[in-house]
Amino acid sequence: MNDPRYRALARVLIRHSTGLQAGEHLLIETWDTPEAMVEALVAEARAVGGRPHLALRSSRSMRFLVDGADEATLSTWAEIDRFRMERMDAYVAIRGSENISEMAGIPPEQMQRWGRLYGKPVHFEQRVNHTRWVVLRWPTPSMAQLAGVSTSAFEQFYFDVCTIDYAAMTDAVRGLAERMSRTDEVRITGPGDTDLTFSIRGIPVRPCTGARNIPDGECFTAPLRDSVEGVMHYNAPSIYNGIPFDDVRLVFRRGRVVEASCAGDRSRLEAILDTDEGARFIGEFAIGFNPRILHPMRDILFDEKIAGSFHLTPGRAYEDADNGNRSEVHWDLVAIQRPEYGGGEIAFDGETIRRDGLFTTSDLVALNPDRLSAPA
Repeated sequence: MNDPRYRALARVLIRHSTGLQAGEHLLIETWDTPEAMVEALVAEARAVGGRPHLALRSSRSMRFLVDGADEATLSTWAEIDRFRMERMDAYVAIRGSENISEMAGIPPEQMQRWGRLYGKPVHFEQRVNHTRWVVLRWPTPSMAQLAGVSTSAFEQFYFDVCTIDYAAMTDAVRGLAERMSRTDEVRITGPGDTDLTFSIRGIPVRPCTGARNIPDGECFTAPLRDSVEGVMHYNAPSIYNGIPFDDVRLVFRRGRVVEASCAGDRSRLEAILDTDEGARFIGEFAIGFNPRILHPMRDILFDEKIAGSFHLTPGRAYEDADNGNRSEVHWDLVAIQRPEYGGGEIAFDGETIRRDGLFTTSDLVALNPDRLSAPA
């Protein structure tokens, strides 16, 4: 299929997201992605003089590979894939799946084993820290169903969002990054009974405008590990290891989750938080502002960028915005503060910077949906 949208997306991923240069090695890893899209990525990588490599995977096959794999299998698999990753300068992953819950039913302890023995050494230690990487989904009927729209409508939404003018977004986010860099106390109120304070003093701030995730549109840092106090009530649905969660509510004391509840089976939530000590502390705080993503669909690469949202993440901190928290978990739970989702405010050092999902200060209004650029 000679779809010009494939070429446009490949151009964003190769030239903007990874900034691939002549002579550099690029690993393209895909799950259930059309061959035409893979070919577009290879062609674009070669057009800039890069050296593409492929790893083509199936989500269904990966489920059977992970389920039941013993430690020797996982360790050897990790050694092989880390050896390859160490030789890469850049990485593009496109993750498609006809069933977003494909990994459901695998015992939690097995998913933790896979994360510890494979995910951590290959991705969180090597790929994240030593390559220029970007990760994105591929539009499928399963995703369209979650979004509540037709497959063709979701595909068009996907390509519009993924090829937005990220250069303009990069300019617009500078004010937020600068303000976060000089902030000590953050206070968040609403939705639900959310009333939370924490400090971000001295933690690096990272604006994200298409260089790591597509779609993009967030600015993140991390709280000082022990500073989080109060109640956090998330109003966006989530999914973790194939298991859906709704209405997650966490209570913090001295940074640690001391109470947790959700709609449905709370034991599954507690199991995630009991993965290790770091799973009960926050590793990331981020503000989302992509003007073309407005509603949650249980896909975190989209939901964490929702205009008027923020996410506060139990688990591991990123090393480039590090508060010292270490965990096998990194779960981006999202709250939306636009009026139709209950409203709310974010204040930095006592000054409201966003109310009901809209930025209110002169240095930040360029990030509001009516000001950010339309798709290129």
